[in-house]
Amino acid sequence: MSLVARHLEANGIPTVVFGTARDIVEYVGVPRFVFTNFPLGNPCGRPFDAAIQREIINAGLLLLENAEAPAPTVVTPYVWSEDDSWKRLIFTKERPFLEGEAYEHWIQAKQKYRELKREDKI
Repeated sequence: MSLVARHLEANGIPTVVFGTARDIVEYVGVPRFVFTNFPLGNPCGRPFDAAIQREIINAGLLLLENAEAPAPTVVTPYVWSEDDSWKRLIFTKERPFLEGEAYEHWIQAKQKYRELKREDKI
């Protein structure tokens, strides 16, 4: 995504990248970046949390609107949970961010992917 943003910017199209891997995105060097300290794949918040998602998108739109040139990273103030234990657990079998129905849906999607891969459909 970072390389696409740089290409678009070079061709006169302003961009804002939303992300969670701050070190990687800043290393690649995007013109405008909204960082939220959430698990990978969730740069705008938890699924169905429309209020926070709106706030994060609004931060990006404001950055785009007010930036006269490439700008530094904007860090949102939101937290994923009361503590940072998710950072320690994110890549374990516990996956604390997937509970109940969300976990079951993830397992089903994972199984479907394996089946499609086994059938050479992906």
